[in-house]
Amino acid sequence: MNVVLWILAGALAAFFLFAGLSKLAQPKKKLAATPNMGWAEDFSPGLIKTVGALEVLAAIGLILPAVFDIVTVLVPLAASGLVVLMGSAALTHARRNEGRAIATNLVLLVLAAIVAWGRFGPHAF
Repeated sequence: MNVVLWILAGALAAFFLFAGLSKLAQPKKKLAATPNMGWAEDFSPGLIKTVGALEVLAAIGLILPAVFDIVTVLVPLAASGLVVLMGSAALTHARRNEGRAIATNLVLLVLAAIVAWGRFGPHAF
């Protein structure tokens, strides 16, 4: 199970690092024109950058504490933060009737929840 949790954490970290850096690097108008990013129209540029920064921090928190064996409790905390972030994203997409984006958010939420459960519980570092 430890290997599965590492694979899930690595995949989530790669996804959220890319997604977060995209939100940090691109202007609001360009993001809003991207598929599944229409929600950006409804939020301020500052909030979009905050979401991007949270995603990057979560990606870092999923991997680096475990790799360096320093404050390893940050791994399940980062995963828990992603659960909250993806739940909020799913609600935002639900208000906009964006079914495909909701499905993506829920899959990511479940994967992050598995990592949080595993690293808080039976497979903690």
